[in-house]
Amino acid sequence: MVHAKSDEYDTFNNELFLKGFELVNIRDIDHLTLTVTDIARSLRFYHEVFDLPIVTFDGDRQAVLVGKQKINFQTTNQPHQPIAAKPTPGSADLCLIAKDNIDDIQHHLKSYFVDLIAGPVERTGAHGKLTSLYVRDPDNNLIEISNYH
Repeated sequence: MVHAKSDEYDTFNNELFLKGFELVNIRDIDHLTLTVTDIARSLRFYHEVFDLPIVTFDGDRQAVLVGKQKINFQTTNQPHQPIAAKPTPGSADLCLIAKDNIDDIQHHLKSYFVDLIAGPVERTGAHGKLTSLYVRDPDNNLIEISNYH
């Protein structure tokens, strides 16, 4: 891993460049993997509450699609190699972007008996100002549901 001091950086067009190093052109996230206690329960939650389609891949693995990305699931007793150093259910904190009005989302969550942890609150996302609601999934991962202003 490259660690650099602040004087080793240049800015160009509001982008940060590390002096003397080639850049890696990473511009998107393909998937993330949540470690959960029960894959079927997690699939059901993300599919029913967030209306995310379930996909099957690599034979029998299942995930949910979130736009162009997907969320994979694994359990601690059946991880998919390679894995994080300490895969633990309930350790994730992620933000899902919705197109629906935040009041409609809040009503929808209540209809599924999903407890609201916080919100609506104003936040700043990767592309600007957000209005967000916070809930927990069945493994207590913190899920922020937001929409851009």
